[in-house]
Amino acid sequence: MSDVSGPPQSEDEQRRLMSIVHALDNASRLAEMANSEVDFRTVGGGPDEVRAAALCTDAMRSAALVAVEVAALPGVARNERRHATPGSPDADPTLDTTAMPTEEALHRLELCAKALGELRRNYRSATLSAVANGVLTAGEAIVRVDTVRSLAALTHHAWRSAAHLVGRGE
Repeated sequence: MSDVSGPPQSEDEQRRLMSIVHALDNASRLAEMANSEVDFRTVGGGPDEVRAAALCTDAMRSAALVAVEVAALPGVARNERRHATPGSPDADPTLDTTAMPTEEALHRLELCAKALGELRRNYRSATLSAVANGVLTAGEAIVRVDTVRSLAALTHHAWRSAAHLVGRGE
């Protein structure tokens, strides 16, 4: 990106460049959230908290699958991509890049992001109500709400970044 100079030669190039910039912006926000001081262990063990964590985990796996496809060299067969260098997302033996096509992974990522966004809205209301009922302290409730909000933000930014990278950013 730093080597780009001058305007793109065509409208298609301009759209692709804008998509890449959007993807980078979302990836930057994702990295910022991932490196934040949020302690994800502060979420309770109730069904909403477990679901939020599961949705975020599923989303990150789907995002990793999309990333493998985006990062793959042209001409490399799909089944050869799952043997990546140690430390890369697909080096995890549980992450089989042949198991889910990119479009399906992107769709799953979108579903996770939307479901977690909805869960976050309902969870916030229920958790703050628990303060009024004396079940939680205000401090506990705020930490829990912030943690679920962070999970939702991670998922949202992963989805948007992945969507822009594969040309579905709209």
